[in-house]
Amino acid sequence: MEQIQVGDSKCGGGISVGTTTSRFDALPEDCISMVINHTTPRDACVVASVSKTVRSAAESDLVWEKFLPPEYSSLALPPPSLDRSSKKKMYLSLADDPVLIDEGKKSFWLEKSTGKKCYMLSAMDLNITWSDSPAYWQWVTVPESKFEKVAELCNVCWFEIRGKISVRMLSKGTHYSVYLVFKRASSRSYGFDHTPIETEVGFAGKEARKTFVFLEPSDTDPRSGYGYSGVSLAAVSRAFRTRRPWMRFPREEVEGERESGGNVEEPKERGDKWSEVKLGSFYINDGGCEDGDEVEIAIMETQMGQWKSGLVFQGIEIRPVKEEVTK
Repeated sequence: MEQIQVGDSKCGGGISVGTTTSRFDALPEDCISMVINHTTPRDACVVASVSKTVRSAAESDLVWEKFLPPEYSSLALPPPSLDRSSKKKMYLSLADDPVLIDEGKKSFWLEKSTGKKCYMLSAMDLNITWSDSPAYWQWVTVPESKFEKVAELCNVCWFEIRGKISVRMLSKGTHYSVYLVFKRASSRSYGFDHTPIETEVGFAGKEARKTFVFLEPSDTDPRSGYGYSGVSLAAVSRAFRTRRPWMRFPREEVEGERESGGNVEEPKERGDKWSEVKLGSFYINDGGCEDGDEVEIAIMETQMGQWKSGLVFQGIEIRPVKEEVTK
Protein backbone atom coordinates (compact mmCIF):
# COMPACT_ATOMS: atom_id res chain seq x y z
CA MET A 1 0.00 0.00 0.00
CA GLU A 2 1.16 3.56 -0.66
CA GLN A 3 1.56 5.96 2.23
CA ILE A 4 1.41 9.74 2.27
CA GLN A 5 3.98 11.57 4.34
CA VAL A 6 3.48 15.24 5.04
CA GLY A 7 6.36 17.64 5.67
CA ASP A 8 7.72 21.04 4.76
CA SER A 9 7.74 21.17 0.97
CA LYS A 10 10.30 24.02 1.00
CA CYS A 11 12.77 21.71 2.67
CA GLY A 12 12.14 18.79 0.40
CA GLY A 13 9.21 17.43 2.41
CA GLY A 14 5.75 18.10 1.04
CA ILE A 15 3.89 14.92 0.23
CA SER A 16 5.84 11.81 -0.67
CA VAL A 17 4.59 8.41 -1.66
CA GLY A 18 6.22 5.29 -0.28
CA THR A 19 5.49 1.61 0.22
CA THR A 20 4.01 0.68 3.60
CA THR A 21 1.13 -1.20 5.16
CA SER A 22 -0.45 1.99 6.51
CA ARG A 23 -3.72 2.89 4.80
CA PHE A 24 -3.92 6.66 4.51
CA ASP A 25 -7.03 6.39 2.35
CA ALA A 26 -8.89 4.57 5.14
CA LEU A 27 -9.25 7.90 6.95
CA PRO A 28 -12.43 9.98 6.50
CA GLU A 29 -12.25 12.11 3.39
CA ASP A 30 -12.47 15.38 5.34
CA CYS A 31 -9.46 14.32 7.43
CA ILE A 32 -7.47 13.55 4.29
CA SER A 33 -8.43 16.96 2.87
CA MET A 34 -7.30 18.71 6.04
CA VAL A 35 -3.90 17.05 5.77
CA ILE A 36 -3.50 17.90 2.09
CA ASN A 37 -4.46 21.56 2.47
CA HIS A 38 -1.39 22.08 4.65
CA THR A 39 0.85 21.30 1.67
CA THR A 40 1.01 22.94 -1.78
CA PRO A 41 -1.01 22.82 -5.02
CA ARG A 42 1.78 20.76 -6.58
CA ASP A 43 1.58 18.24 -3.73
CA ALA A 44 -2.20 18.03 -4.01
CA CYS A 45 -1.95 17.12 -7.69
CA VAL A 46 0.74 14.49 -7.02
CA VAL A 47 -1.09 12.78 -4.16
CA ALA A 48 -4.33 12.56 -6.15
CA SER A 49 -2.84 9.59 -8.02
CA VAL A 50 -2.71 7.40 -4.89
CA SER A 51 -6.33 6.18 -4.91
CA LYS A 52 -9.87 7.25 -5.79
CA THR A 53 -10.55 8.21 -2.18
CA VAL A 54 -7.45 10.36 -1.92
CA ARG A 55 -8.13 11.88 -5.33
CA SER A 56 -11.61 12.91 -4.21
CA ALA A 57 -10.16 14.53 -1.09
CA ALA A 58 -7.30 16.19 -2.98
CA GLU A 59 -9.68 17.77 -5.49
CA SER A 60 -12.21 18.96 -2.92
CA ASP A 61 -13.13 22.60 -2.37
CA LEU A 62 -11.86 22.23 1.21
CA VAL A 63 -8.33 21.80 -0.16
CA TRP A 64 -8.37 24.33 -3.01
CA GLU A 65 -10.13 27.05 -1.04
CA LYS A 66 -6.97 27.16 1.08
CA PHE A 67 -4.78 27.62 -2.01
CA LEU A 68 -6.84 30.50 -3.41
CA PRO A 69 -5.94 34.03 -2.29
CA PRO A 70 -8.47 35.71 0.04
CA GLU A 71 -9.35 38.34 -2.57
CA TYR A 72 -10.32 35.87 -5.32
CA SER A 73 -14.06 36.35 -4.76
CA SER A 74 -13.86 40.12 -5.34
CA LEU A 75 -11.89 40.18 -8.59
CA ALA A 76 -13.20 43.12 -10.55
CA LEU A 77 -12.57 41.97 -14.12
CA PRO A 78 -12.61 38.16 -14.25
CA PRO A 79 -11.78 36.74 -17.69
CA PRO A 80 -14.43 34.72 -19.55
CA SER A 81 -12.26 31.62 -19.02
CA LEU A 82 -12.52 31.86 -15.21
CA ASP A 83 -14.21 28.57 -14.28
CA ARG A 84 -16.12 28.91 -11.01
CA SER A 85 -17.58 25.39 -11.01
CA SER A 86 -15.06 24.25 -8.39
CA LYS A 87 -12.30 25.83 -6.34
CA LYS A 88 -9.66 23.76 -8.13
CA LYS A 89 -10.87 24.84 -11.56
CA MET A 90 -10.97 28.44 -10.39
CA TYR A 91 -7.41 28.11 -9.10
CA LEU A 92 -6.19 26.66 -12.40
CA SER A 93 -8.00 29.40 -14.32
CA LEU A 94 -6.22 32.07 -12.25
CA ALA A 95 -2.90 30.32 -12.88
CA ASP A 96 -3.41 30.05 -16.65
CA ASP A 97 -5.20 33.30 -17.47
CA PRO A 98 -4.21 36.57 -15.73
CA VAL A 99 -7.02 38.78 -14.45
CA LEU A 100 -7.10 42.54 -15.00
CA ILE A 101 -7.51 44.53 -11.78
CA ASP A 102 -7.30 48.18 -10.67
CA GLU A 103 -9.37 49.45 -13.61
CA GLY A 104 -7.29 47.41 -16.04
CA LYS A 105 -3.97 48.95 -14.97
CA LYS A 106 -2.60 45.77 -13.38
CA SER A 107 -2.84 42.06 -14.12
CA PHE A 108 -2.91 39.37 -11.46
CA TRP A 109 -2.36 35.61 -11.57
CA LEU A 110 -1.14 32.72 -9.45
CA GLU A 111 2.10 30.79 -9.77
CA LYS A 112 0.67 27.38 -10.58
CA SER A 113 2.82 25.10 -8.44
CA THR A 114 2.76 27.20 -5.26
CA GLY A 115 -0.24 29.53 -5.44
CA LYS A 116 1.92 32.59 -4.79
CA LYS A 117 0.68 35.89 -6.17
CA CYS A 118 2.10 37.44 -9.36
CA TYR A 119 1.46 40.88 -10.84
CA MET A 120 2.25 43.01 -13.83
CA LEU A 121 2.07 46.78 -13.44
CA SER A 122 1.04 48.11 -16.83
CA ALA A 123 2.78 51.09 -18.40
CA MET A 124 -0.40 53.04 -17.55
CA ASP A 125 0.27 52.31 -13.86
CA LEU A 126 3.86 53.59 -14.01
CA ASN A 127 5.34 57.05 -13.65
CA ILE A 128 7.12 57.69 -16.95
CA THR A 129 8.91 61.03 -17.29
CA TRP A 130 7.43 63.10 -20.15
CA SER A 131 4.90 60.39 -20.99
CA ASP A 132 2.21 63.07 -21.36
CA SER A 133 4.10 64.69 -24.24
CA PRO A 134 3.38 63.12 -27.67
CA ALA A 135 6.74 64.37 -28.94
CA TYR A 136 8.50 62.02 -26.53
CA TRP A 137 6.07 59.15 -25.87
CA GLN A 138 3.02 57.70 -27.62
CA TRP A 139 0.28 55.62 -26.01
CA VAL A 140 -0.59 52.88 -28.49
CA THR A 141 -2.61 49.68 -28.70
CA VAL A 142 -0.93 46.44 -29.74
CA PRO A 143 -2.75 43.09 -30.08
CA GLU A 144 -0.14 41.10 -28.14
CA SER A 145 -0.53 43.21 -24.98
CA LYS A 146 -2.86 42.20 -22.16
CA PHE A 147 -3.52 45.92 -21.49
CA GLU A 148 -5.50 48.53 -23.39
CA LYS A 149 -2.49 50.79 -23.94
CA VAL A 150 1.30 50.45 -23.95
CA ALA A 151 3.96 53.17 -23.97
CA GLU A 152 6.03 53.63 -27.13
CA LEU A 153 9.24 55.63 -26.76
CA CYS A 154 9.53 58.18 -29.57
CA ASN A 155 12.59 60.20 -28.56
CA VAL A 156 14.02 61.19 -25.16
CA CYS A 157 17.41 61.95 -23.67
CA TRP A 158 16.12 61.68 -20.08
CA PHE A 159 14.85 58.10 -19.74
CA GLU A 160 13.13 57.37 -16.43
CA ILE A 161 10.39 54.90 -15.46
CA ARG A 162 9.19 54.34 -11.89
CA GLY A 163 6.63 52.02 -10.33
CA LYS A 164 5.50 50.76 -6.95
CA ILE A 165 3.30 48.09 -5.40
CA SER A 166 1.87 47.67 -1.92
CA VAL A 167 3.52 44.91 0.13
CA ARG A 168 0.13 43.69 1.38
CA MET A 169 -0.76 42.63 -2.18
CA LEU A 170 2.13 40.14 -2.27
CA SER A 171 2.62 36.66 -0.77
CA LYS A 172 4.39 36.40 2.57
CA GLY A 173 7.54 34.33 2.94
CA THR A 174 8.36 34.80 -0.72
CA HIS A 175 11.41 35.81 -2.75
CA TYR A 176 10.27 37.93 -5.71
CA SER A 177 12.05 38.94 -8.91
CA VAL A 178 11.19 42.08 -10.88
CA TYR A 179 11.25 42.27 -14.69
CA LEU A 180 10.79 45.02 -17.25
CA VAL A 181 8.64 43.71 -20.13
CA PHE A 182 9.19 45.44 -23.47
CA LYS A 183 10.00 44.98 -27.17
CA ARG A 184 11.32 46.89 -30.13
CA ALA A 185 8.91 49.11 -31.99
CA SER A 186 10.70 48.19 -35.23
CA SER A 187 13.73 46.16 -36.23
CA ARG A 188 16.11 48.11 -33.99
CA SER A 189 15.97 50.65 -31.20
CA TYR A 190 18.18 53.74 -31.11
CA GLY A 191 20.40 54.98 -28.29
CA PHE A 192 20.34 51.79 -26.20
CA ASP A 193 23.25 49.95 -27.85
CA HIS A 194 25.88 49.29 -25.19
CA THR A 195 24.20 51.80 -22.87
CA PRO A 196 23.89 50.57 -19.28
CA ILE A 197 20.53 51.42 -17.70
CA GLU A 198 20.52 51.97 -13.94
CA THR A 199 17.88 50.14 -11.91
CA GLU A 200 16.70 50.33 -8.30
CA VAL A 201 14.49 47.88 -6.39
CA GLY A 202 13.73 48.23 -2.69
CA PHE A 203 11.29 49.11 0.06
CA ALA A 204 10.08 52.70 0.35
CA GLY A 205 12.09 54.69 2.85
CA LYS A 206 15.01 52.25 2.81
CA GLU A 207 18.12 52.09 0.68
CA ALA A 208 17.31 50.42 -2.63
CA ARG A 209 19.47 47.80 -4.26
CA LYS A 210 21.03 49.24 -7.41
CA THR A 211 22.39 47.54 -10.49
CA PHE A 212 22.62 47.95 -14.28
CA VAL A 213 20.91 46.26 -17.22
CA PHE A 214 21.03 46.45 -20.99
CA LEU A 215 17.87 46.89 -23.06
CA GLU A 216 19.69 45.76 -26.20
CA PRO A 217 21.98 42.70 -26.25
CA SER A 218 25.63 43.68 -25.89
CA ASP A 219 27.18 40.72 -27.70
CA THR A 220 28.54 42.62 -30.72
CA ASP A 221 29.52 46.20 -31.39
CA PRO A 222 27.82 47.06 -34.72
CA ARG A 223 30.57 49.56 -35.54
CA SER A 224 33.62 47.36 -34.95
CA GLY A 225 32.15 43.87 -34.89
CA TYR A 226 33.90 43.33 -31.56
CA GLY A 227 32.09 40.63 -29.59
CA TYR A 228 31.67 40.15 -25.85
CA SER A 229 30.79 36.84 -24.20
CA GLY A 230 29.34 38.80 -21.25
CA VAL A 231 29.80 42.21 -19.70
CA SER A 232 31.09 42.53 -16.15
CA LEU A 233 28.75 44.32 -13.78
CA ALA A 234 31.79 45.60 -11.86
CA ALA A 235 33.29 47.14 -15.01
CA VAL A 236 30.02 48.84 -15.97
CA SER A 237 29.55 50.16 -12.43
CA ARG A 238 33.06 51.64 -12.47
CA ALA A 239 32.47 53.15 -15.90
CA PHE A 240 29.25 54.72 -14.64
CA ARG A 241 30.98 56.26 -11.62
CA THR A 242 33.81 57.68 -13.75
CA ARG A 243 31.50 58.65 -16.65
CA ARG A 244 33.57 56.61 -19.11
CA PRO A 245 32.04 54.33 -21.75
CA TRP A 246 32.57 50.75 -20.62
CA MET A 247 33.56 49.77 -24.18
CA ARG A 248 36.80 51.74 -23.72
CA PHE A 249 37.86 49.46 -20.89
CA PRO A 250 40.29 46.67 -21.82
CA ARG A 251 38.48 43.53 -22.87
CA GLU A 252 40.02 41.54 -20.05
CA GLU A 253 38.53 44.04 -17.57
CA VAL A 254 35.09 43.86 -19.14
CA GLU A 255 35.06 40.07 -19.21
CA GLY A 256 37.44 39.23 -16.38
CA GLU A 257 35.50 40.46 -13.34
CA ARG A 258 32.36 38.42 -13.88
CA GLU A 259 33.21 35.79 -11.31
CA SER A 260 33.13 38.30 -8.44
CA GLY A 261 30.21 40.47 -9.52
CA GLY A 262 28.42 38.63 -12.30
CA ASN A 263 27.29 40.01 -15.62
CA VAL A 264 25.03 42.90 -16.49
CA GLU A 265 21.54 41.51 -17.10
CA GLU A 266 20.49 41.43 -20.74
CA PRO A 267 17.03 41.00 -22.31
CA LYS A 268 15.62 37.56 -23.03
CA GLU A 269 12.73 36.64 -25.30
CA ARG A 270 9.65 35.41 -23.43
CA GLY A 271 7.78 33.47 -26.11
CA ASP A 272 4.80 35.88 -26.11
CA LYS A 273 6.29 38.40 -28.58
CA TRP A 274 7.81 40.38 -25.70
CA SER A 275 11.25 40.48 -24.09
CA GLU A 276 12.12 40.86 -20.42
CA VAL A 277 15.14 41.90 -18.40
CA LYS A 278 15.57 41.29 -14.68
CA LEU A 279 15.74 44.53 -12.68
CA GLY A 280 16.31 43.10 -9.21
CA SER A 281 14.71 41.11 -6.41
CA PHE A 282 13.33 41.42 -2.88
CA TYR A 283 11.95 39.27 -0.07
CA ILE A 284 8.65 39.49 1.82
CA ASN A 285 9.18 37.79 5.18
CA ASP A 286 6.68 35.50 6.88
CA GLY A 287 5.60 38.24 9.24
CA GLY A 288 4.72 40.49 6.34
CA CYS A 289 5.12 44.25 6.58
CA GLU A 290 3.05 47.24 7.59
CA ASP A 291 0.01 47.85 5.39
CA GLY A 292 1.46 51.12 4.14
CA ASP A 293 4.78 49.62 3.06
CA GLU A 294 5.57 49.63 -0.65
CA VAL A 295 8.16 48.18 -2.98
CA GLU A 296 9.57 50.85 -5.29
CA ILE A 297 11.13 50.17 -8.70
CA ALA A 298 13.08 52.53 -10.96
CA ILE A 299 14.71 52.23 -14.40
CA MET A 300 16.65 55.23 -15.66
CA GLU A 301 19.40 56.56 -17.92
CA THR A 302 19.96 60.27 -17.33
CA GLN A 303 23.77 60.53 -17.35
CA MET A 304 24.93 60.04 -20.94
CA GLY A 305 22.56 62.49 -22.61
CA GLN A 306 22.14 60.64 -25.91
CA TRP A 307 18.71 60.46 -27.49
CA LYS A 308 16.85 57.15 -27.29
CA SER A 309 13.88 55.75 -29.19
CA GLY A 310 12.29 52.65 -30.64
CA LEU A 311 11.13 50.59 -27.64
CA VAL A 312 7.60 49.71 -26.51
CA PHE A 313 6.96 49.06 -22.82
CA GLN A 314 4.14 46.82 -21.63
CA GLY A 315 4.95 47.06 -17.91
CA ILE A 316 6.84 45.72 -14.91
CA GLU A 317 6.27 42.09 -13.88
CA ILE A 318 6.68 40.90 -10.28
CA ARG A 319 6.73 37.15 -9.82
CA PRO A 320 8.09 34.61 -7.30
CA VAL A 321 11.53 33.12 -7.81
CA LYS A 322 11.10 29.58 -9.07
CA GLU A 323 11.61 27.00 -6.35
CA GLU A 324 13.62 23.90 -7.16
CA VAL A 325 11.65 20.71 -6.79
CA THR A 326 13.45 18.22 -4.53
CA LYS A 327 13.11 14.66 -5.79
